Amino acid sequence: MNRVKFGPTNLLVSPIGLGCMSMSGCYGAQDDNECIATLHEAIDRGINLFDTSSNYGEGHNHELIGRAIKGRREQVVIHSKLGTVKKDGKSVAGTPEHIRASTEGALKRLGIDCLDVICISRVDPNLPVEEQVGGMAQMVKEGKTRHIAISKEATPELLDRAWKVHPVVALQDEYSLFVREPEDELLAACKQHGMAFMAFAPLGRGILAGLFAAASGVAKDDRRAKDSRYTKGNLEHNLSIVANLERIAREKGVAVATLALAWVINQSGRNGGVVIPIPSSKSRKHLRENAAAAALSLSAEDLARIEKVCPPDAVAA
Repeated sequence: MNRVKFGPTNLLVSPIGLGCMSMSGCYGAQDDNECIATLHEAIDRGINLFDTSSNYGEGHNHELIGRAIKGRREQVVIHSKLGTVKKDGKSVAGTPEHIRASTEGALKRLGIDCLDVICISRVDPNLPVEEQVGGMAQMVKEGKTRHIAISKEATPELLDRAWKVHPVVALQDEYSLFVREPEDELLAACKQHGMAFMAFAPLGRGILAGLFAAASGVAKDDRRAKDSRYTKGNLEHNLSIVANLERIAREKGVAVATLALAWVINQSGRNGGVVIPIPSSKSRKHLRENAAAAALSLSAEDLARIEKVCPPDAVAA
């Protein structure tokens, strides 16, 4: 698998990453052994960018990845979000104390000496962004991480302020055929700063992977049940879009998930910056479908057909 430059760093990463959230029960039951086998196959296939968080499984995710990369640390780039904690009824994401505790806890659970990237899970509205970036920059100074990043709630103005404190190498936010808001401003801001854009939920939280049917809907205990894209009426409409995408995918001889991820990867050239999807997989089967996107060539005609089937305002939410 080829490599792309990860923002303003010397890190070279695969054009598609692996989101590890579903390996810790966020989307239903999972099997640790299958998850480790999936992590190993990802490395063997050339996927070297792993996205994790201190919040995933309350540390389980880090421990799982730590088991999987033992003896293979130099083959992967670990991007770890710092998660959030509750304090005095507020969600705390960016205090220096939380940043330190989360970073040091991640290192211990992963069994490594230094993270490649730490990332605020969301910009903390209770603190100046400068203070939050400063807390992460201190971890760089102490050798506990190589780089820092930001996820969610960021704006171009906040990124400008953050960069005055320390280089921010990546921004992570939701982006897929079904969620197009980053195209308005965030992709341009990343290009301006030379940052990588990491697209989480690039399969619409599963719907673009063909995981749902209108008849069965979403289980009540599935966190996606609260997502308006999955409610009755909206789900049927959105699945009709997926059905049209599946027709294009079949012509290409690939799964609809592969097509949808290849579209995200292609936004790199279109918008000038580097866009890296990080679909979540907890099985080798889904990993293989996702990994195939890195090799799928989409022509200008293909991209136009996909846009016609799923323009920015097509999704019911």
